[in-house]
Amino acid sequence: MDKALLALGRAIRVVLLVVLALLFLIPFYLLVRNGLSTEQDITSPEWTFFPAHLHWSNVTEVFDDPALPMAHALLTSALIAVTTTVGTVLLASLAGYGLARIPYRYADQVFYAILGTMMVPAAVTFLPSFVLVSSLGWISTLRGLIIPTLFSAFACFVFRQYFLGFPGELEDAAKVDGLGYWRTYWRIVVPNSRPVFAAVATIVFIGAWNSFLWPLVIGQDQSTWTVQVALSTLTTAQVVNIHELFAASAVSILPLLLVFLLLQRHIVAGVERSGIDD
Repeated sequence: MDKALLALGRAIRVVLLVVLALLFLIPFYLLVRNGLSTEQDITSPEWTFFPAHLHWSNVTEVFDDPALPMAHALLTSALIAVTTTVGTVLLASLAGYGLARIPYRYADQVFYAILGTMMVPAAVTFLPSFVLVSSLGWISTLRGLIIPTLFSAFACFVFRQYFLGFPGELEDAAKVDGLGYWRTYWRIVVPNSRPVFAAVATIVFIGAWNSFLWPLVIGQDQSTWTVQVALSTLTTAQVVNIHELFAASAVSILPLLLVFLLLQRHIVAGVERSGIDD
């Protein structure tokens, strides 16, 4: 009886996981299906799993469209996402390490202040940030797109929680060897904290790549359009280029899928070891 119940439980879990996986894959299926279809196939009342003829020319059309600088937008998004990820991970890890491992009288108060910024809606700080960036002359520049987004309170929180549980014996050995906090961080802490670094980097990269509102407002010149801003130009009040929009969307998520597939195991490992649930 117990074996039968265990088998039934496993079967239910497998079915549930399969159903959830299929639901998760539906948006990707629609992107690929509609991205390789014509306008008639997409809007036809008679739905087919895949059209009779796949139009791979839709992909080349995305890059040949003079009104849609797709290749340049992909490069701009990649530059912004990589720079933001590196800068955020560096700043947040240094802040988290300092708050967790360097004795300081007001360390807790500083940490609570950083946490307090997470409770402020982004809409509240959006206008002051825009005014500051505008006064610095950073409109339609990479500096305006990158620098205001470099520090993440969430990333700082994750690093601080992780470093609180970092083995003190390793740091003690470094002190015996004459290393200060700075060299201990680079030579001991960073090499032994790769999971949390990879997890935070993945999350920051995905957020930077998908960012839309800030790049839309700051990147007013076409030369600073990100891929998300470029995609928005396919939907206007006059016309919606459906097949090209789906094809361009499918192309734009490829870097995210690649990053996620390469680092997915580090996301779980890093979050588990960060002590968020403590």
